[in-house]
Amino acid sequence: MTVPALLPLFRELNDLKRIRVAGKSGSIAERLFLRAWARLAAGEVFAEVALSETAHAVAAARLAGIEAEVLMAGGFTAEERLAVLRSGLDAVAGPLDAGLVADLRRALSSDPLPSPNAVPPFAALLARQPRAGATRPGFRRVVLEPAENHADHCGLVAVYGVLSAPLYGADPAKAFLTGLSHHLHNARLPDAGDAGDVLLGDSLKPLMETFRSQAIAELPDLLHQPVCDAVSVVYSADTPEAKTFQTADVLDRVLEMEWHANSAAFTLSVALDDMNIVHPGPVQAFQQEIMRQAGL
Repeated sequence: MTVPALLPLFRELNDLKRIRVAGKSGSIAERLFLRAWARLAAGEVFAEVALSETAHAVAAARLAGIEAEVLMAGGFTAEERLAVLRSGLDAVAGPLDAGLVADLRRALSSDPLPSPNAVPPFAALLARQPRAGATRPGFRRVVLEPAENHADHCGLVAVYGVLSAPLYGADPAKAFLTGLSHHLHNARLPDAGDAGDVLLGDSLKPLMETFRSQAIAELPDLLHQPVCDAVSVVYSADTPEAKTFQTADVLDRVLEMEWHANSAAFTLSVALDDMNIVHPGPVQAFQQEIMRQAGL
């Protein structure tokens, strides 16, 4: 298991920020983030939440919005639902640590994931707080649309953290919590990017500490210290948990920029030749003839 080997899967997971389904608010990544915080605030075990949410995210890399709830509504039995979800996970799990894959397969549930009820106020705010885009001190910012929000980013960093943890011998549950927690301050502090942070100078740290404390205060008392411990690794790279977080965070940030670059470079030839959008099937020959006649 290596970082380069993880990149194809991480690219697919990055798209969960942009995949939505009817009847649900927000992207798959945003819903994961909100649900995870609701579950933790309700007292569920960190490790169980981390593995469960990560397992379903990995399955969604290929299955997208085809979740247990959809399969149940379609009349599938519990055994059939689990088989579909495991097939989605197995389709992309090749580069992952074998022990972690076994844990993720066990963590998949044929029952619908819980609704994100009783979401802490800061989590709801992070789902509405846009990320800054590309900024650099002294330069005009590049505003990228559609803009991801902080729930999208933190949800994916949490998942990447679980998947990266075996690289450094880190605790997956702690990696997941760090990913969820590392932008708590941005619930109430708009994101101006690195350019804004540099301009704030010495004022940045007290602002971050004030708004982070406000967010933590909205959690049950038992979560205060674990969340503080999780956030404490964000500013270093000298422990297994810190290295795991830095890996997850930087990859998500850069893969988001890569997606925008690839989107801007998308052409019809990519759709027709690379993606085979007129895909094989009983009517492909007729459709291809129509394309030929149309000059496409």
